[in-house]
Amino acid sequence: MSRAALTHLDGRGAARMVDVGAKDVTRRRAVAKGSVTMSPTALRLLRAGALKKGDALAAARLAGIMAAKKASDLIPLCHPLPIDSAAVRLSFAAGRVEVEAEVTTSSKTGVEMEALTAVAAACLTLYDMAKAEDRGMVVGPLWLAEKSGGRSGTYRRLRPPR
Repeated sequence: MSRAALTHLDGRGAARMVDVGAKDVTRRRAVAKGSVTMSPTALRLLRAGALKKGDALAAARLAGIMAAKKASDLIPLCHPLPIDSAAVRLSFAAGRVEVEAEVTTSSKTGVEMEALTAVAAACLTLYDMAKAEDRGMVVGPLWLAEKSGGRSGTYRRLRPPR
């Protein structure tokens, strides 16, 4: 791929933020997913709200929402966006906690990075709060499950990548 085709590089190959000024404001939505696999003991304590550090589920939800709002502070070429809503949902599955974040905006660019950042922060918070019980937890995979709005339309990937 030529440098001209890479949207985040200028003609000299230096990183730059993409100019979205001429794009239309549209309603945009992104859903990202991830998981934290952990031992049966850690999962049982988490489910019971009995981890030494406290309510890990509430902390993970808040961490995810806060991270969605700060994605542009963490990712160098990510545009700061006015987020209309951010929700983080946690559910239990066999041997793991599944994390889903949904973020919406009415803006000139999408909220994929905000949703992915939300899931990453929620997963890392779960790891941090349960690590006294299980340092062998595995975070991931983390993926964009769905996005809508904007020129490129709708994208869906309902299953994690292999």
